[in-house]
Amino acid sequence: MDFKLSKEHRALQVKAKEFTEQVLFPYEMECEENNGITPETHKYITQQVMDWGFNATNHSKEHGGQGMTLFEQALCSEQFGMSTGAIWDAIPQPSFPMKFGTQEQIEEYLIPSNQCKRRDAYAITEADAGSDPTQCQTTAVKCDGGYKINGEKWYVTVGNVADFLLVHTHIDGDPEKATVFFVEKDAPGVSVKRTPEFTHHFAFKHPEFTFTDVIVDESKILKGIGEGFNMTKDWFVEARLGIAARCVGGAERVLNVANDWAAERIQGGRPIREYQVIEHMIADMTMEIMAAKSLLYRVCWEISDPDMDRKLKHARASAIKLWCSEMVNHVTDKGVQILGGRGYMRENPVERLWRDQRVDRIWEGTSEIQRNVIGGQIKKRGVELYTGWDYEK
Repeated sequence: MDFKLSKEHRALQVKAKEFTEQVLFPYEMECEENNGITPETHKYITQQVMDWGFNATNHSKEHGGQGMTLFEQALCSEQFGMSTGAIWDAIPQPSFPMKFGTQEQIEEYLIPSNQCKRRDAYAITEADAGSDPTQCQTTAVKCDGGYKINGEKWYVTVGNVADFLLVHTHIDGDPEKATVFFVEKDAPGVSVKRTPEFTHHFAFKHPEFTFTDVIVDESKILKGIGEGFNMTKDWFVEARLGIAARCVGGAERVLNVANDWAAERIQGGRPIREYQVIEHMIADMTMEIMAAKSLLYRVCWEISDPDMDRKLKHARASAIKLWCSEMVNHVTDKGVQILGGRGYMRENPVERLWRDQRVDRIWEGTSEIQRNVIGGQIKKRGVELYTGWDYEK
């Protein structure tokens, strides 16, 4: 077996690294000090995204994207994930399910989003519906003019800069009729309830939206009535792989900073890396990243196969998201410890990543939910699903 990256993949990796260091890193402290990036910075990065060719890596060239495989997307996201403050979110990946839209929807929403002229936000989570979207209470009821949407959505990431929302609803309150609607953010009845603050400083915000008798035309249904649950699950697959890749990238940056510091910091007349306790911490961090990166590359390469069974994709995505999100928390905590007081200073990227990465064990499915998914799959298919190499059941 040949596990080497191709010449093209190496070039893509280098390009994403250079983009991250040249375009994203310079704005990390702006994001930290202002709890977000300015509109001017956002506009600049957006133009750079287009100039470098990183717009809509997850959508086809036919629709104005870059047409990258999931493996190629992971190579890019790994590098983008080294930036703090989630500035990587200024590199939009329009929601995967939009590719299932009608030609009119593709022209109105997908193509402009792929060209960075519009921005979507996926509205799923609610006060009583987190990792399990079947508990969604947002309803859509047939009425004159289409459907009337009522409900509330929490943690709508990039909701402050998006101009339209993909709203996960239940037709007539029936989970069997889970349906996603395109909803313009300025439509009558759409309002921001509040914009909570979180532990990390994020490039964009996560507002809570309320929908009060919002009338949406039937033509705004994405794919069809009852298609919402499967589309949302497919969106979770892509989102979880992206999280896993960024976790690996963030961990690599922490390791590099901590390793350099351990070689430079003199205590007791010698570099602290010469103390075995520090050396072992660096060794553990390195091995955790090695294992996670191996899993990341393997799974993303496998899932890039369009013919792979959908349920198998979901199962593997849960495993990689769980492993990488927990790994990065171990690594960043050790990184803070190695840097000592400096590791607790917000001007240090290790400290910022320490805060940034905590949410990765929560959003797009908590670690506990991922374990439920993995455990359920083992009951149905056996441990070979995860421990075997060629699994095709």
